[in-house]
Amino acid sequence: MEKLRIGCVVMAAGQSRRFGGDKLRAVLEGETLLERALEAVPAEEFCRVVVVGRGAVLERGAAHGFETVENDRPEEGLSRTVRLGLERLLDCDGVLFQVADQPRLRRETVAALTALWRAHPDKIVGLSHRGIRGNPCLFPHRFFRELLQLEGDTGGGKVIRAHTEDLLTMEAPEEELLDVDDRETLARLAKEQGEAQH
Repeated sequence: MEKLRIGCVVMAAGQSRRFGGDKLRAVLEGETLLERALEAVPAEEFCRVVVVGRGAVLERGAAHGFETVENDRPEEGLSRTVRLGLERLLDCDGVLFQVADQPRLRRETVAALTALWRAHPDKIVGLSHRGIRGNPCLFPHRFFRELLQLEGDTGGGKVIRAHTEDLLTMEAPEEELLDVDDRETLARLAKEQGEAQH
């Protein structure tokens, strides 16, 4: 039986309004959030990886050997990033969407999520912690049309809410699901790491 083809979209085109600056260039433990996100991609699990963003984001994505797509209109919201990435991967059996602001996400966890999907390829799979769903999420081909029809600042969560019976979640540590929306969260992560080293 032929191995299912999974694509990956790294969504790195957000405007970081709540952060007050380009958060993907913010540094945690000597690495930018963008670099940490790219390193969390288990490239061997995917037939192709597409990084959606602008400027330096595309340069770093290409340096990792990933395909890149410029989102020249990030003000149109998350749906445009989803669409730009997915349009490059329509020949895949499933596509995983990974955000770029989860600095504790581990590539081993993402790989385990792809393995779960391969065992249940008709389901949407996503990480969760104690019943609360987080990212990344992996969608089978049958949901691509709905994802392409999203509008505004809306992502795959809208499709998941419309098909909750098709969602399968995998438990992960809370810290891996944590996204950095503001500088306070980043400072707290850095403080926790400092305390763990003492």
